[in-house]
Amino acid sequence: MPIMDESSPIGAAIARDNRRADRLSQTTFPRPDSTRIFTIANQKGGVGKTTTAVNIAAALANQGLNVLLVDIDPQGNASTALGIDHYSEVTSIYDVLIDDVPMREAVAQCPDFDTLRCVPATIDLAGAEIELVSLVAREQRLQRALGIYLREEEEAGDRVDYVIIDCPPSLGLLTVNAFVAAREVLIPIQCEYYALEGLSQLLKNIQLIQKHLNPELAITTILLTMYDARTNLSAQVAEDVRTHFPGQALGTAIPRSVRISEAPSYGQTVISYDPHSSGALSYREAAEEIANRGVSGG
Repeated sequence: MPIMDESSPIGAAIARDNRRADRLSQTTFPRPDSTRIFTIANQKGGVGKTTTAVNIAAALANQGLNVLLVDIDPQGNASTALGIDHYSEVTSIYDVLIDDVPMREAVAQCPDFDTLRCVPATIDLAGAEIELVSLVAREQRLQRALGIYLREEEEAGDRVDYVIIDCPPSLGLLTVNAFVAAREVLIPIQCEYYALEGLSQLLKNIQLIQKHLNPELAITTILLTMYDARTNLSAQVAEDVRTHFPGQALGTAIPRSVRISEAPSYGQTVISYDPHSSGALSYREAAEEIANRGVSGG
């Protein structure tokens, strides 16, 4: 095998990614003491929310951890990226929320990872915001269904380590259900102009949830996405975010990546589509930070 010439920018980048891949291949992620439940939220569209949800879930599962992804976005993009059927007749999160179908009946196995499962979203979910309004305990329906499922899995000796909930880009009843069911919030923020605009409204809504519905909810993780190391703007946004959220912002930033964008069209995450690409390595490193923070209590 020829020795990589690190004198060129491309050669240096390839060599650096090879070292990152080697280190990750020898790394074991710690298992949390109890199930960690994350909601991935940002009412702003196009920030890499679903991409982050599926790739963090896949990166954790790639390390042998038991992961459940719950897709409550009517677009069903997370289900698509995991290669899960989500046409209208499939038992989905809609049936769980609206018709009280047990969650275990909606859970599907992800084909690429043995320890990753998904509750898919179908187009039926588009009307769920209206249907939820008249239902009893409308804000707690996901929390209750998920709680029953997690207890059943633990009793069967198959405890779920991580639950990742992918929300729609809005602050309606579906997102409220996700906030009530979760204990941790992960907010992806893109490294672009106006990145922090609109974030104050999200933070206010989370504070309302904490006060009235879920006092255990905490913003534990901020992930910078679409980072371009060549631009001053990305560096400035990263600096602003880390100044505002010193305890929550991860050290890893997710770069702009063609591979990350391509993967869903093949029904895959970038973790399985191109595991040695810079995008996949970055998501694996972000997942490693999240896993290690959970153990240290950070």
